[in-house]
Amino acid sequence: MSKFVVGLTGGIGSGKTTVANLFDEWGIDLVDADIVSRDVVAKGTKGLTEIAHHFGPSVLLENGELNRAALREKIFNDPSAREWLNNLLHPLIRTEMLTQLQNATSAYAILVVPLLFENGLDRLVNCTLVVDISPELQIKRTTERDAVDAQQVKNIIASQASRDEKLSKADDVIDNRGDISALKEKVAALHNKYIKLAAQT
Repeated sequence: MSKFVVGLTGGIGSGKTTVANLFDEWGIDLVDADIVSRDVVAKGTKGLTEIAHHFGPSVLLENGELNRAALREKIFNDPSAREWLNNLLHPLIRTEMLTQLQNATSAYAILVVPLLFENGLDRLVNCTLVVDISPELQIKRTTERDAVDAQQVKNIIASQASRDEKLSKADDVIDNRGDISALKEKVAALHNKYIKLAAQT
């Protein structure tokens, strides 16, 4: 098992996926919370069975997969339904992430979690790495990437931990205002740092 785990996070549009992929190029195993959260409700899983049992067949597509839009609609204005879903999914996601971390074979592993601090998942890692850009740049990049309006991005930013809060909790910070070559240099430096830290644990 990779004993040393780095928690990677950053606000929407910060470039955390790009950073994660750069670590991947160094041969580092990634455990991505977004991918895990899709996997635990894939067709044939306990998670999906429970969701269908609780909300009824309308949350399933014809092919038996989860109808995300229908589920979102059911929990959108119903706090108790949302709480039920979170109580089901969070332990499943956490267990699967821990399993994947235990199975990691690289010198250290990276846990990629958009809401690392908000969901208390920083407790699972040895150190935290925040990818940081200004809110203005977050809005610009996300509206260009996802073709959504600025207000929607502002709402998402407002729902996440503040920039100051993330930075105050971070062990390491990557300033991602620059170009990809600058980013690669920063990742390379951190990779060497984490290799040394992992060797000491």
